[in-house]
Amino acid sequence: MTVFERILRRLVTRGRLTIFYPDGGHFTVGNPDPDFPDLALRLRDRRAAFDILRDPRLGMAEAWIDGRVTIEGGGIMELISMVRASNPWEQGKSIENKSLFKRSFGSVRQKMWRASHKARSKANVAHHYDLSGALYSLFLDRDRQYSCAYYPDADNEAGISLEQAQEDKKAHIAAKLALEPGMRVLDIGCGWGGMALYLHRTCGVDVTGITLSEEQLKVARARAEEAGVSDHVRFELIDYRDMTGPFDRIVSVGMFEHVGTAHYRAFFHKCHDLLTPQGVMLVHTIGRMGGPGVTDAFTQKYIFPGGYIPALSEMVAGSEGSRLMVTDVEVLRMHYGLTIREWYKRTLARKADIVALYDERFYRLWTFYLAGAATVFEHGGMVNYQIQYARDRRTLPITRDYMIDSETALRGR
Repeated sequence: MTVFERILRRLVTRGRLTIFYPDGGHFTVGNPDPDFPDLALRLRDRRAAFDILRDPRLGMAEAWIDGRVTIEGGGIMELISMVRASNPWEQGKSIENKSLFKRSFGSVRQKMWRASHKARSKANVAHHYDLSGALYSLFLDRDRQYSCAYYPDADNEAGISLEQAQEDKKAHIAAKLALEPGMRVLDIGCGWGGMALYLHRTCGVDVTGITLSEEQLKVARARAEEAGVSDHVRFELIDYRDMTGPFDRIVSVGMFEHVGTAHYRAFFHKCHDLLTPQGVMLVHTIGRMGGPGVTDAFTQKYIFPGGYIPALSEMVAGSEGSRLMVTDVEVLRMHYGLTIREWYKRTLARKADIVALYDERFYRLWTFYLAGAATVFEHGGMVNYQIQYARDRRTLPITRDYMIDSETALRGR
């Protein structure tokens, strides 16, 4: 039995997978499972197995992108789901149970990764967010919310649409901001403007949205013009570090992943200074469970160069000393998995359009990215954190009832 075979037998225990070598040889791993179809993975060249062994995620990704492996009986989502479901985060070893060598190696690896991380914020953002706007319109909801939606149950048994789930997400966030008409709000990492426009429309606040993506800026400004609210909802191409306040509220959705660990303290100190003495901030970010880590090679190379998913401990430590008080923490566990599966379905349905925009190789890259992202929330170590901060302990009510009441009212609109 080869090393490749032994590793695959450990990796796949739920569902049955047959691997075919280029010379026609094959072997089968796993067990039949009603939750997973039987799959076949065909290696089209001899190098594929070696590349997967060397770096499983990057090696498999590049073999898939290049067409050097193909899947029968399902797609890349089914394959990655099978592997991840066989190795759920909950069944991994705790840090205390890991050997001293592994813990020490992990710590060194993390420090080396941080040391090599370059602060190229605008270029890193452009790599992903300055892709054709037509691409995002093919798989996102109508409001182009490129972050997790908010679902009422883990399997979406209620059957709500992606559009409704994204509206509910905005209401959920707005309720935590405790907004009042006329307030000044800063939206750090405003995307295509959906959150800023929503907050003005539903809460009567003035919003300044900032981004480092020129493509997003164009769309956001055009949307504000079209809605006739440019005097109340403004968008700027500027780094948060160059902003001046004061603002009554700050909201940041899906931007903190691009701040970089070296800049966490600077981020929170700057946000403190941008807020009024009664100011409140809500940060919504992808987060990792189980402590600090490193960005995997595939994501770093192809998707979010310079990006890093924070552990909750890193966020809290980063805000310590800034005189911002953590006033509420919520962990969204299954929401992003449900969201990304909807994006994946829409991506499959619009394959011809995406291939026409880019090419077949890009389409395979995008499906690998979405499949990996969905399953890491379903079985892996990623969640979403929503952390609320305030400068003054008396600014907000001391129970969460106001959030529920406000969210109910916003959904009614």
